[in-house]
Amino acid sequence: MNPTAGQSNTPAPSSQESRKQAVGGTRGGEVAASPERTLRRLFLTLFLRGRSARGLRKENTPNSVGSKLAMTLVFYALFGLFALFFKGQPVFALSVYLHGMTFVFLGLFVAASAGEVLFNKEEADILLHRPVTPRALLRAKIGVLVQVSLWLAGAFNLGGLIVGVGARDGGWSFPFIHAISTSLEALFCTGCVVLTYQVCLRWFGRERLEGLMTATQVLVAVGAVLAGQLVPRMIMGVGGKMHLAAVSWWICLLPPAWFAGLDDALAGSGARGSWALAACAVAATTLVLWLAFGTLARDYGAGLQALSEVSTLRPKRRARRRWLDLAVAVPPLSWWLRDSVSRAAFLLTAAYLVRDRDTKLRVYPGVLPMLVVPIIFMVQDHAKHGRSDFGVAFAGVFLGLIPVLGLTLVQYSQQWQAADLFRAAPIAGPAPLCHGARRAVLCLLTLPVLVVFGLFAWVMRGQVTELALLLPGLIALPVYSLIPNLGGKGVPLSLPTEEAKSAGRGLTMIGVMAISGLLSAVATFAWSGGWFWWLVMFELVAVAALYLGMRASISAARWPPLE
Repeated sequence: MNPTAGQSNTPAPSSQESRKQAVGGTRGGEVAASPERTLRRLFLTLFLRGRSARGLRKENTPNSVGSKLAMTLVFYALFGLFALFFKGQPVFALSVYLHGMTFVFLGLFVAASAGEVLFNKEEADILLHRPVTPRALLRAKIGVLVQVSLWLAGAFNLGGLIVGVGARDGGWSFPFIHAISTSLEALFCTGCVVLTYQVCLRWFGRERLEGLMTATQVLVAVGAVLAGQLVPRMIMGVGGKMHLAAVSWWICLLPPAWFAGLDDALAGSGARGSWALAACAVAATTLVLWLAFGTLARDYGAGLQALSEVSTLRPKRRARRRWLDLAVAVPPLSWWLRDSVSRAAFLLTAAYLVRDRDTKLRVYPGVLPMLVVPIIFMVQDHAKHGRSDFGVAFAGVFLGLIPVLGLTLVQYSQQWQAADLFRAAPIAGPAPLCHGARRAVLCLLTLPVLVVFGLFAWVMRGQVTELALLLPGLIALPVYSLIPNLGGKGVPLSLPTEEAKSAGRGLTMIGVMAISGLLSAVATFAWSGGWFWWLVMFELVAVAALYLGMRASISAARWPPLE
């Protein structure tokens, strides 16, 4: 029998052709895209379209980050117009403000989104068995985070670029230098979060990784807000001048000042201290990127695999009632949760806030940094010789941000398909579920923050009577907490997680901060004018009317169609 029978007469490909086919290019000799580029395009598509959302239509899907975040970018650009107040100031003062606020926005966005983007169990099940290196996977995900961060930073700094041209020691080179320094700042923020995660992986292992991820995001977000809020206030205290003397040596420890020094060194006064800060910015960014994407990148794959593993729990000898079940069975929660559906929604939301990793990674890094801003205002007022009451009043009104953000973030879950059970139950509408989730957020998030604000204000002011300045915010709290539930929205754990929502949280923060500042100014003026209690009585009547109307609207809402 001829061994060559049945075989084709086509000559075997040469070794060079074999290598070309192995690399890619099956059509017309084209070379296939690199895995990193393909993954980056994939994760960007997921960011733009969301993850398995119902009712997704191709014609309504945005094609770019700009179209996805158009409204958010517009408000960021409008908020960035506050840079006009720095007209005629030195470049360093303007840059410190711009980099400080940019550090806040980017730090909050990266800290709140990194857990969802970097560590996703479903992606690990699909990608870990493919020939994709952990470094390529990590760079692809970070590329998407940096791209969205640059869009947000560019929108906020747009007004500052124009102001910098007319600065006291600025010029036409400022927009180009500031764009470079802002890009470095975005890389630094993202690299710090990734580096912190990888250090936790290497030092503490899989068993403690999930809890450490939550603590890490909270610490990074709090640090970003602190650095972004403290640096501009400190710099303006010295008139925007930079001198690395014994009085201002601590500025070298704050990242926004590093990147502001880069602007001042290349497009401003060119002072010696600014060159030193610029060197710190370049060196710190290089070191963080080298550690995050070079030395410790191999730990990323191990972390993904570790999170996908299921550990065996030791069976308990005796079943015990959970403390949440005990809490809702006794007053005052038993009075507040008489409806069985609201009580079940309260327990479900509280359980996710206490034990679920994805929920904790989403909620706590987005809510806890909000503690920093009112505390900074109270400290600043305490440092003044003629003490102001604005800080305490602002802290009280700022409480409204906690339930708004908390209820908004609790809506999203990786197990969102299970929320179809709500529709199968004999419930006319989502109102009881919304009320249960709202009460859980008020008890577990808002109440502890109120206690912290009250204790801090009492320590700083030294008088219990001045705690009455917290009343305007406390009275308005029920109305704030109903805003996310208007129209029957805010059903807990009912929507798929989408990274685009994380970028929009800064927009919510800006709106609530603006309203809080206005109400705080009115409360402070009423306190100093002697008609504060008249304001409280008027607010009680107005809030009661708004609350009853909003409750009626939520109770009348019915389930929207699935598609």
